[in-house]
Amino acid sequence: FSLRFSVASEPLMPAVVNISTTQKVQQRATGPMFDFEGLPDNPQTRQFKELFRQFGGTPYGGTPMPDREVTSLGSGFLIDASGYVVTNNHVVGEADEITVVFHDNTRLPATIVGRDPKTDLAVLKVKSDKPLPAVSFGDSDTLRVGDWVIAVGNPFGLGGTVTAGIVSARGRNINAGPFDDFIQTDAAINRGNSGGPLFNTKGEVVGISTAIFSPTGGSVGIGFAVPSAMAKSIIEQLKKDGTVHRGWLGVKIQKISEESANALGLKKPRGALVLEVSKDSPAVDSGLMAGDVILKFDGREIDEMRKLPRFVADTPIGKKVEMVVWRKGREVKLTTSVGEQPGEEKPITKAGKAKADKTAGRELVLGMALTPITPALRLQAGLAPSARGLIIEALDREGEGARRGLRPGDVLVAVNQAPVDSVAALRDALKTAERAGNDFVLMQIVRGDDVAFVTLSVKG
Repeated sequence: FSLRFSVASEPLMPAVVNISTTQKVQQRATGPMFDFEGLPDNPQTRQFKELFRQFGGTPYGGTPMPDREVTSLGSGFLIDASGYVVTNNHVVGEADEITVVFHDNTRLPATIVGRDPKTDLAVLKVKSDKPLPAVSFGDSDTLRVGDWVIAVGNPFGLGGTVTAGIVSARGRNINAGPFDDFIQTDAAINRGNSGGPLFNTKGEVVGISTAIFSPTGGSVGIGFAVPSAMAKSIIEQLKKDGTVHRGWLGVKIQKISEESANALGLKKPRGALVLEVSKDSPAVDSGLMAGDVILKFDGREIDEMRKLPRFVADTPIGKKVEMVVWRKGREVKLTTSVGEQPGEEKPITKAGKAKADKTAGRELVLGMALTPITPALRLQAGLAPSARGLIIEALDREGEGARRGLRPGDVLVAVNQAPVDSVAALRDALKTAERAGNDFVLMQIVRGDDVAFVTLSVKG
């Protein structure tokens, strides 16, 4: 098989690139950690805290440190000669500068065209005065468990590296996001391979290396790739619009258990049990009701609950589709129109310049762009499975959060000892503090393994 692998991989190498990113991060101040825990909340202590800040202190004590640059490495691949590069969103999502390094060590700056956190995909663009080598997508749906695959990437920053293995499983759900459908492979995938292509023996891209399962941080033979069948349409939308338009039904669903199937009169657990139909959603007019079990959507069988969100998301906006539901012991046919999923990532302005202000156009609270912790964010940030709260995605450098020493990646878990897991809950906590006549709130922050209490002005 070595000859077969060499014949397959050699012409592909020039199209696989290394991606180097640089990000400026705020450093923790030097000196002891002061969190003011235990001090009473009164005008005197609030004045003391404010004086402490004004004379060079931070919520963590000591002297503020200048920003430092952090460099990280990943992989990617060219999909056409004009310079479009595919990679993972987590490779470039927070970068201030992005550089694409080619097989011949040519280095070109890149801009972000679009990215999709829900599938961890991103598209970059580089400019070149000559056509660039590119690879094409294959059909991942034709892969079978046991088929040979080849991974190419930039593990640990070593440069173009080829590894081979087999497809270990298909349709894996690793709780990374709402549309998990990963190819599992035992081809060696390590840190730095993220965003690199997974080829079949014909030299076609059938997957995009995204994650590994590893107690040690290195390859243990369990790697995961986004299948090309899912990635192709997303990448085309990112190239065209800078964002992804997904279908939306507007229902809350639950997995069918053996007991539920028995109670409902189903011969075996299958379908998606409807818990709630959202008001003003496309499903309202279809007649779908809580307690229905969706068995088919647009002609496709829902043999397990998690397939329904993927099928709906892949459906063109506005399309009328037929559903088959189980209701009171019999199958019923319903028709619905598919709407557009709300809350999708907005297009990146100016072709996604990496140096653009990450807070531009975003809703800020006390100068912070916040998002609730999701399974995908929990996995990417290395947070504990029980972690709850709001992740600080970006900061206005002149805002209250930045002035108090907070930085992207910090997790806000409580305000005045009340847990917060949504931006609305945070705003309510700030209003409560204002109504009580308080000028400040005490925020509990988790940063890595550290926990601290940070005082912020409610007026920002």
